[in-house]
Amino acid sequence: MLFFRSEELARDWCTTRSVAPGAIISMAQLWSLAHTWYANRLSPDARRPLPAEMRQIFASLGLTGSFWDPEAG
Repeated sequence: MLFFRSEELARDWCTTRSVAPGAIISMAQLWSLAHTWYANRLSPDARRPLPAEMRQIFASLGLTGSFWDPEAG
C-alpha cells in the first residue's frame, strides 16, 4: 500500500515506473473500510466476512470493480 497526496500523483508514479495502477481509494474510504472491517474483531464470535458480505461492505463504501471482488481471478 502506497500513500499519495492525490490520484494524479499516484498515476504519475505508476507511469514513470511502468506499473499498472491498482485500486486507488481516498483516505476517507480507507478509514471507513478499516472501521467497518474491524468493528467487531474483539468480539468472541468475530469471524472473517464471507465473500457476499465482503462485496456488500465494499459496495457500501463505493469500492467497485474486479479488484474488490473477493472471488475474482
